[in-house]
Amino acid sequence: MSEASILIVDDEAGIVRLCTRLLERANYQVEGTSDPDKGVALLSKETYDMLLVDIRMPGMDGFEIIKEARKFQPDIGVVIMTGFGTLETAIRALKQGADGLILKPFEKGEDLVTTIRDAIEERQQKQEIARLKTIRPLLNISESLFSETRYEVLVDLVLNAILGHLRCQNAAIYLRKGNDNKISLIKNTGIALSNTQMEGGGLVSKANEWKIPVWFNREGPGEVEVREVLRENDLSATILFPIVRDENTFIFYAARASDEPAFQVVDVEMLGLLARQADIALENARLYEELREYVSQIERSQRALIQAEKMSAVGRLTASIAHEINNPLQGVQNCLHLSEREELSLEDRAKYMGLAKEELDRLMYTVKRMLDFYRPGALQRENTDLQKIVETVLALLEKQLIDQEIEVEKKFEANIPTVRVVKNQIQQVIFNLILNAMEAIGKKGKITIEICVDKKSIIIYVKDDGPGVPKEIEQNIFEPFSSMSEDGTGLGLSVSYGILTAHNGVLELVESYKEGACFKISLPLEETI
Repeated sequence: MSEASILIVDDEAGIVRLCTRLLERANYQVEGTSDPDKGVALLSKETYDMLLVDIRMPGMDGFEIIKEARKFQPDIGVVIMTGFGTLETAIRALKQGADGLILKPFEKGEDLVTTIRDAIEERQQKQEIARLKTIRPLLNISESLFSETRYEVLVDLVLNAILGHLRCQNAAIYLRKGNDNKISLIKNTGIALSNTQMEGGGLVSKANEWKIPVWFNREGPGEVEVREVLRENDLSATILFPIVRDENTFIFYAARASDEPAFQVVDVEMLGLLARQADIALENARLYEELREYVSQIERSQRALIQAEKMSAVGRLTASIAHEINNPLQGVQNCLHLSEREELSLEDRAKYMGLAKEELDRLMYTVKRMLDFYRPGALQRENTDLQKIVETVLALLEKQLIDQEIEVEKKFEANIPTVRVVKNQIQQVIFNLILNAMEAIGKKGKITIEICVDKKSIIIYVKDDGPGVPKEIEQNIFEPFSSMSEDGTGLGLSVSYGILTAHNGVLELVESYKEGACFKISLPLEETI
């Protein structure tokens, strides 16, 4: 049997039987009645593809039935039968949206079948044209939906798209998460349906349970209980379109007010297209949100790691700097003790107080250098002189370098531009590299530090004449916890590598094994001002 269903309404029972027989032979599903009131009742309860109706009938003419049919089923096709083939009737039929007109009596049975077939095809063509008209605007909105990654903003865009493209005043988005039976309202504009208005759950629950679009017009076919819900909410029609993704279900809702026309098939298809695009866009926004949170966690972890490595490096310095702090304190104590002696002249007392002040200044300078290194710094980038950073680090390590008899050779190219970096982070990288070189050398040796401009980058080389990096660990040297020193954390080079990467720079080992080690820092010139 054909999927097309036809309702015949004609006050002549013989015509109804004839039309039924002819159309059933053509494989249509047919129902007929000679009672116009019964025909209207059938239209309010059942769905049909085509209405074949007589014009002249007692009590209610064909035009009145067409009007009722459009109210119940806006998409139904209409073919008019009349024995009065006047121009006036034909014009009025077209104004009523008729898809065909056939005169009685039929000269041939094929004429009726042909007229019905042509009317169905024309109706389908009209629907296809309507679909095309709905798709074109959707192409414009797709770009705005998929380019927005902020979840809350995207929800508003989707609601506005539903209101605009379905020409309605009410829209909402619902969500059921996982296996939870609770359906939550994400956001709505206008009237949102309550999910407890019907026994066994509301329309939203039905859409979630059936996993198919739920479409109801208040005056159309459907459950009386559903139509009553629409009346209670002062709505003429509603569509609920569920989209299932993994274990979650989004339900997109559109509804028209009582003074607005009922929804048609093309509106359901429009909401379906919008819902599918919105579902993908919302999923993308959710993934972007997760990615942003993940990146934030990584950044927080990296900052914590950098700070931990800083503190570790300061700890490694503490033993060697402790006596540098203790000596000035002893000097201050001795000077103050001597200045208290009564037999001292004012000149000698002033001399000892001056010496105490000098020792205090030296002590404060040492402490300041340490604080500048390990205190958390600002993360904003600023124009920074790399030569000054190197000089600051060397001053901090000066005592150790002297104690280990390590010579430092500086090769700084003239007119090196400043670079826009997070100053304390780059300082930490240079500190790690120089400290590693000192540990590799041990006692007596040489460290060479070179700064130059190479094409599109500013380059810093840190080279030592120690034993170099063994071949077996060269490939893993920038991985966390990879260290040649028993006392090291194995995080210094890994943290330094991450800092340079965040600055769009590069940290690499360019020479190693038996000829010392040479590390190269590259910072792009586009980061400079």
